[in-house]
Amino acid sequence: MSAVFLGVRHHSPACARLVERTIEELRPAHVLVEGPAEMNARLDELLLGHELPVAVFSHYRDGHRAATSWAPLCDYSPEWVALRAGRAAGAEVRFIDLPAWHPAFAERANRYADAEVRYAEATERLCRHFAVDSSDALWDRLFEVEPDDGLAARLDAYFALVRGDAEADAGDRAREAYMAAWVRTAVAAAGERPVLVVTGGFHQPALRALAGIRGPDGIVDPSVGAVGASGAVGASGAVEASGAVEASGAVGELPFGGGGDGWPLGADGWPQVPAPPAEARAGSFLVPYSFRQLDAFAGYQSGMPSPGYYQQVWEAGPEAAADGLLRTVVERLRARKFPVSTADLIAARSLAQGLTSLRGHPRPARIDVLDGLAGALITDDLDRPLPWTSRGTLSTGSHPAVVEMVAACSGDRTGRLHPATPAPPLVHDVAAQLARLGLDGGHGSSYRLDLTDATDLERSRVLHRLRVLGIPGHGRTAGPEHGIDPVFTERWEPRPSPGREAALVEAGAYGAGLAEAAAAALTERTHDAEAGADALAGVLFDTVLCGVGALSEQLLAELAARVDEPKMPGPLGDVLATALGLWRHDRVYGVARGPLLGAVIDGATGRLLWLLEGARGASGVDFPRLRAVVAVRDAVLHAPELLAASRATVAGIAQRISRDPDAPIDLRGAAFGLHRALGAVPGAATDPVEEVRTVAAAGPDALGDWLAGLFALARDEVTGAVESGGGDGGATESLVDVLDSLVCALPDGDFLSGLPALRQAFAFFPPRERERIAGKLLERRGVRGSPRGLLRTTADPLLIARAGALEENVSRVLSRYGLGAAS
Repeated sequence: MSAVFLGVRHHSPACARLVERTIEELRPAHVLVEGPAEMNARLDELLLGHELPVAVFSHYRDGHRAATSWAPLCDYSPEWVALRAGRAAGAEVRFIDLPAWHPAFAERANRYADAEVRYAEATERLCRHFAVDSSDALWDRLFEVEPDDGLAARLDAYFALVRGDAEADAGDRAREAYMAAWVRTAVAAAGERPVLVVTGGFHQPALRALAGIRGPDGIVDPSVGAVGASGAVGASGAVEASGAVEASGAVGELPFGGGGDGWPLGADGWPQVPAPPAEARAGSFLVPYSFRQLDAFAGYQSGMPSPGYYQQVWEAGPEAAADGLLRTVVERLRARKFPVSTADLIAARSLAQGLTSLRGHPRPARIDVLDGLAGALITDDLDRPLPWTSRGTLSTGSHPAVVEMVAACSGDRTGRLHPATPAPPLVHDVAAQLARLGLDGGHGSSYRLDLTDATDLERSRVLHRLRVLGIPGHGRTAGPEHGIDPVFTERWEPRPSPGREAALVEAGAYGAGLAEAAAAALTERTHDAEAGADALAGVLFDTVLCGVGALSEQLLAELAARVDEPKMPGPLGDVLATALGLWRHDRVYGVARGPLLGAVIDGATGRLLWLLEGARGASGVDFPRLRAVVAVRDAVLHAPELLAASRATVAGIAQRISRDPDAPIDLRGAAFGLHRALGAVPGAATDPVEEVRTVAAAGPDALGDWLAGLFALARDEVTGAVESGGGDGGATESLVDVLDSLVCALPDGDFLSGLPALRQAFAFFPPRERERIAGKLLERRGVRGSPRGLLRTTADPLLIARAGALEENVSRVLSRYGLGAAS
């Protein structure tokens, strides 16, 4: 009895060819593959005839932990080839790894995340020796472009070297112990027939040692173990390994039951698959996957980058893949109007061929082609290294030619599941609800919903539940926002929906029904350790829109307990605005006047008053802070019975802030407006005209910021008439009159510097009110005509002002030298 261990790199064409060839030659009794053991009973489902890539999506959720994981498979994945070729050869094929929900996979969203990347010391040393920039270029140099002769030996030496320098973590040790139990069971059952074990190369040396495969003399053969192997690079450039074994360095103590000598066997005679706790929800389903998701440049953690390119390597070989990549890049660039001539294509091909020879590659590697394209097509200075010189996502601002090269290498293939593939219950529940409510008219349909109609309200809730689950298809373009305005209609427009099928399957991890799944997703957001009160306010409104009543109560209780946490007024203002809007207006969703909403409103208002009175800061306008002051005003005006602070108390705090010279100037303006909106405190001077004159003395920038704060709270102060002077028979003067006089008196330089702040302040007025102000300005000058003429300039007002200043400077220079024009 014997076992053959093939260590592979996930999604490597060279490794896939080796697996296929080994199965043909070996004809093993069992083919054991690194993969989720809970899928063994469903291998027929996996081999239905899908269009690859697809992935096994696994999920786990209990009261303390939630986890999701993907195990992607494409045509050239060694694991997929092992399943397909092993089944064709008549072998018994089984996955042998722990389920994805097991703690061994904690913090790992991808089952096939490359261990040799996580334990990188050896690969970095090899990269330096071979003078390559990345582990991907190193892999191509050693395996993908080299002849297949001797591939297995080179892989063994490489992975022994990688593992010899690294101490596996507890998760890897747990997985290896479990996989070794499967190997021992298969070898015992196979009799004299061989067993083939296909796993990630990092695990191969430990599995050899742990499996304890005995040689003809009855003892463990040390030549098959490579844990702790001391690797070296020979003079010829080949990877060499000593093959020494450190028996104590395999896995150490196992973190679970079963011990080092075995694992409890199930009724079928194979190691038991660990079951999740009874209170947990766990499962695995197949989902479509895409080359974009597989690509390391998009953030994928495992295997080879550029899946479209390596698909061509798998199908046609490196030479054809190189020619195809050259053509595809040029076609993509020309389609985007990037100038690429035939001479450029010839130059790129020549450079790629020259680099292949210069680097000693027997066949063109991916980096040879990409470097040749970059050398021929990019004539600009680049401010960052080319992305294929390292591993990671493509950075923003990359050269257009680089972007197209990466996209061409990635490919645009998306997998498709066989129609007979089982789906989680959520998929069927969503389809039934969409059909029942008439929402299955296709992803190109628009919907206008009346929220006062019971059927339309139910439709709205279904669409919102899909939205919070991240299911593409429709997006809301109009409707209630944060509960502030009493809006009773919604409009939903179609949106691009790539990956909708996969998103539905993955959302099934949250629950079997749409309402249950949406509630679980919202609950997960509330438990996010980094979610502040402002984030919870957004969750609260989403919960109301989804119609999850019980969760709304839970969220309100949590919000009430956390309103003292925010340290900035802006986020807390969002909480107050959301809660107050729902308390005032939510007749549609049914949470108006709720006591828990009242507790949130009272706590948020008190905390905001404390934060605002202590605010300090530089000049400028803080819009979130101004919105927080507006929320306080609305709470005092519309829900005074909920607040511990009286109206007079809030007005007094506002007056103190408005007079505090250390307070931000925009906040002083807002506090002044809040004070006036709530009614004057006895004996307090509240004349905005005098206040404007006082602030204007600090300069036009300060005036603009102060006015922004005032207008955010009290726009009617501009158009209303107020008494100025305070004496008997005092003249009435509009605030707009005072502002007009102050602005007209500004020197040109001050006007130009203060114009942006003043424009920003008046942006608080809607068009109709701006037109009324323009009418007052015309009236002051005795000019007849439409005020709209002042609102529509021939160019940007800032540009006009700067042009006027430039003309005046030119006139002064000309006059200084006697060159001025005659009067």
